[in-house]
Amino acid sequence: MSYAKVLCVGLVGVAGHVVEVEADLAPGLPGVAISGLPDTALHEARDRVRAAIVNSGQKWPNRRITLNLLPATLPKCGSAFDLAIAAAVLGGSGELPLLPLERTVILGELGLDGAVRPVRGVLPMVAAAASAGFPRVVVPVGNAAEAAVIPGVQVRAVDNLHRLVAFVRDGSPLLPPPEFAPAADEGGPDLAEVAGQQLGRRALEVAAAGGHHLALLGPPGAGKTMLAERLPSILPELDDDAALEVTALHSIAGLLPPGGRLLRRPPFQAPHHTATVPALVGGGSGLARPGAVSLAHRGVLFLDEAPEFSKGALEALRQPLESGQVRVARTRGATEYPARTQLVLAANPCPCAKPSGDAACECTPLARRRYLGRLSGPLLDRVDVQVRLLPVRAAELLETSTPNESSQTVAARVAAARRAAADRWASTGRRVNAEVPGPYLRRPPWRLPGRDTRELRKRLDSGSLSARGFDRVMRLAWTIADLDGRDRPDGGDIAEAIQLRTGEGA
Repeated sequence: MSYAKVLCVGLVGVAGHVVEVEADLAPGLPGVAISGLPDTALHEARDRVRAAIVNSGQKWPNRRITLNLLPATLPKCGSAFDLAIAAAVLGGSGELPLLPLERTVILGELGLDGAVRPVRGVLPMVAAAASAGFPRVVVPVGNAAEAAVIPGVQVRAVDNLHRLVAFVRDGSPLLPPPEFAPAADEGGPDLAEVAGQQLGRRALEVAAAGGHHLALLGPPGAGKTMLAERLPSILPELDDDAALEVTALHSIAGLLPPGGRLLRRPPFQAPHHTATVPALVGGGSGLARPGAVSLAHRGVLFLDEAPEFSKGALEALRQPLESGQVRVARTRGATEYPARTQLVLAANPCPCAKPSGDAACECTPLARRRYLGRLSGPLLDRVDVQVRLLPVRAAELLETSTPNESSQTVAARVAAARRAAADRWASTGRRVNAEVPGPYLRRPPWRLPGRDTRELRKRLDSGSLSARGFDRVMRLAWTIADLDGRDRPDGGDIAEAIQLRTGEGA
């Protein structure tokens, strides 16, 4: 037999596609040719596979070998095809009967000694195989726990090429995935540790309940970073669908913790202010890798000292904040990643970052305006909650008689508010108030009475509030009503929403 075919999976973004690895062995000058839009790592597979086969005690066919990856129009990236290529070559040479591998997807990178090494993106690859109807997958032993997360697929693992050959020839068993260990209780920062800042705590709770973006402005030491870092602690755990999305993204990025469990806690990303545009929204050679905004999908993206980020990096976030997706075009094709995240911005009032009123601060009013002006109007217009924090007073810092509310207490209210919003918008497919289109809230049955929106309409007509800002205040009002257990917002909710949107009255 001079022809063989083995199944593998290729990734484009987070979407997996089943790939047929064909091998044709023909008389002629010995060599290996690979077709089907392979990248550099795949071109180098010929050398890795040859050494792995020889060092595993198998015979390398001294013939002209043509490898084709179908569909040929789909870009192929990475080293996950190595094991499938080796099986196809051995099958085409007649050394390996491939009937035991029928309808089985094979994934893994080969070392020169024949060891099968783990690869990135196994979880979305196995999910793609399952959705395509293939019942079995063979993965590296280092990825077995991750692959076993996907239901409805029989997962088996190999640690070297010799074990796969022994399974096909002699029926020797492959390795089962490891047993799941109980998840450890991950401790994290608690909201009870934040002294004072009742306005900031309220803004954080409203943002968490409605999925709203948040900007915290104020002097150093006011608690901006502390509040932002505690936002994930009051967010509900991810459901199955969201957990699969988040875990798949971290699998592609190679950031999954050991153990192979689904990530249930909302992710938290806090890139440094020197982060580039590709680091934030995704990029790289070939097909783009996910950036921080995608790794924060269904979680929090925190930009501390936001005015210090480059203007290009900040402006690149505008489109993902609106659409919830990132589309990055490169020479080898365009890649899409989900990016439905909560953005949290923190900024000092001036470049010197001295406390407000400190005589040592020499920043002029113009310097202050220029500093905060680095956060453009179009970007801030997409941030629902914008509050100005005051310095913490000594009485608040030293108060011990009345403990602050813990994250657990606030999280219970947030979860109840989110359930109310999810039930209300179930017919639209939205989960939180921040995702609801403005026209829904301006038409019956959700349109509010004119007496409640009088101040809001006045601000819109005077130009102090944009049409986008009008809709965002309405969404905030619905979230405030959900937190307070009411079916519809009233005038008081609108007033509080305006305060949270504009920072007035802080």
